[in-house]
Amino acid sequence: MTESEIEAAAQSDPDWEGLLDFDWQSAEVVIPGKKVPISIRVDVDVLAYFKELGAGYQRRMNAVLRSYMLQSQRSEARGLRRAKKTAE
Repeated sequence: MTESEIEAAAQSDPDWEGLLDFDWQSAEVVIPGKKVPISIRVDVDVLAYFKELGAGYQRRMNAVLRSYMLQSQRSEARGLRRAKKTAE
């Protein structure tokens, strides 16, 4: 494929909406971890929202949960650093 064909394909892909102008200089390569099948109960409207986004809704739900987990871990780490400084 030529550069222009790649660009045209990306422009027409709904999953790329909003990412075409992304600064890839700061991107990191991440190897996805192993997935574990589970059964989870979510609110009807939450599931409907993610399904309306199209194929890959479970992957997006996982990404939201991962983001929450990472933010919580960072918050906990900041709290531990503050507690340690206060104790000194």
